[in-house]
Amino acid sequence: MAFFRPTAMRRGLTDLTPEFLSGLGVRALLLDVDNTVASYTSHQPIPGAVEWAGRMVEAGFRVLIVSNNFKKRVEPFAAKFGLGCISFAMKPLPFGYLKARSLLKMKCRECAIIGDQIFTDVIGANLCGMKSVLLSPIEEEEGFTFKVRRHFEKGLRRKFESRRDIL
Repeated sequence: MAFFRPTAMRRGLTDLTPEFLSGLGVRALLLDVDNTVASYTSHQPIPGAVEWAGRMVEAGFRVLIVSNNFKKRVEPFAAKFGLGCISFAMKPLPFGYLKARSLLKMKCRECAIIGDQIFTDVIGANLCGMKSVLLSPIEEEEGFTFKVRRHFEKGLRRKFESRRDIL
């Protein structure tokens, strides 16, 4: 079960504070795009997301967008945030995570992925020795594979939410 367990869970991106993230021992943030900084159907960040990222950078965090989506979708978000990015990261495989760690010049244990999926974001972080903050998805996806993954995620989320060891 630890393989699927996030370091922490929160409702949304803007619920995360520099103090909370520092308390996890984090110095670098890897941000997912779809259903984390924007709904998966939108080309605009959610209200407050760009400002939130700016506050994180001002607080001393190194921040990078890391997404499984294609460059055509990810780069415009990176530009809006003024951040670098890795597209087609192949999460949960370690490649994108390790590339991000290298670009940010951080140790894996100092990095946290912030995303909405257990089967990509959280598993990938656990494979690399990174931390993860699992957010509630902004909106429900319509594709069959997403519906299947979300179905299996629901039980895990309930189990983790009921445990006191998830911050």
